[in-house]
Amino acid sequence: MKYILKLLATLLFVPLTTEAASERSEPFLERCAVFPPGFNGIARYRIPGIVVTTKGTVLAYCEARKNDSKDWGEIEVQLRRSTDGGKTWLPAQHIAHKADRIEGNPRKREGGEHEQTVNNPTAIVDRETGAIEFLYCVNYARCFSMRSTDDGATWSTPLEITASFEPFRKKYDWKVIATGPGHGIQLKGGRLVVPIWLAYGGIGDHGPSACGTIFSDDHGRTWKAGDIAIPNGDDFDSPNESILATLSDGRVMLVARNGSKPNRKLVAMSADGATDWSHPFFHEALWEPRCMAGLIAHPSGALLFSNPHTLPLDKAGKDIPGGKGKRENLTLKLSRDDGKTWPISKTLEPGKAAYSDLAFLPDGKVLCLFERADSIDCARFNLEWIEAP
Repeated sequence: MKYILKLLATLLFVPLTTEAASERSEPFLERCAVFPPGFNGIARYRIPGIVVTTKGTVLAYCEARKNDSKDWGEIEVQLRRSTDGGKTWLPAQHIAHKADRIEGNPRKREGGEHEQTVNNPTAIVDRETGAIEFLYCVNYARCFSMRSTDDGATWSTPLEITASFEPFRKKYDWKVIATGPGHGIQLKGGRLVVPIWLAYGGIGDHGPSACGTIFSDDHGRTWKAGDIAIPNGDDFDSPNESILATLSDGRVMLVARNGSKPNRKLVAMSADGATDWSHPFFHEALWEPRCMAGLIAHPSGALLFSNPHTLPLDKAGKDIPGGKGKRENLTLKLSRDDGKTWPISKTLEPGKAAYSDLAFLPDGKVLCLFERADSIDCARFNLEWIEAP
């Protein structure tokens, strides 16, 4: 009997081969502040975005809101670079908008006519050329692009691409436009795709809104409008701040923030990231506290999603239709079936947390740049950490 038990144990617990063992890692998580409170005299850093260049340099960027935390005001875009995978960070650079000032705050607060709001920074890594395309808006009314060919150390003179948004007027006479925020993607054929949203209420109003994409087929030299991916109306309440990822079959998934009654993210699909979007649907697993989320396709084949995992609840613990959940409990979700299901979740920050963006390093580790209370922090972790109990 002892021999049989020993034999069974040997068969059941065969050690991993050297090759298989090398593919497994211990769960790993590190965190650091990239834009801490009061850094460089800025009142509040918000709206984070992160990408990793073809050379492995990490670029973390955000809105530097000089005087307060509001969406409108004297705001510029700052960037920090990391050449060691997000462990340490070089000094911050002011990268946008470094051209002729465009002043004017439609909120008409005292002194607002002299403010310049630079908003919604969105980077895209072109893996064919190695360049980084960078889009941003000024005063939610004009859009610009610039390029870096030295891993974000320097940037070209910005070019205005607001005309790319004009075709959307056929559907919505927009007063407000915005890119991302977060990052754009590149498709297998080389197309660069950036999520956008636009609002068509009063001047300066962020709603009602709809979302879609703009794209470039010439490595960022010119940009064109795609179709509206998720319109406003019917069951869809002001979709905005959408995120993109490429699925295993090449389709593009768009996931949008919204204020609809189900309190869930809206999802639509397109074969080319620009046209013929599928009918949007609410994804039951992706809770919506009215907050921008992060999304990436990992080289392992998994999809990763980050967002505050909360719902607006009444005293009985039931959903309040169309309510606002608390911005806390930032949670990472993992899907291995192209986003059909999201069975794995892991809390990254149980306290106050809001906007987030995701990227991955050449070794497969994941980076999450996220708003934590009044700081913007970066977490480095592996998939084993997400999947560990």
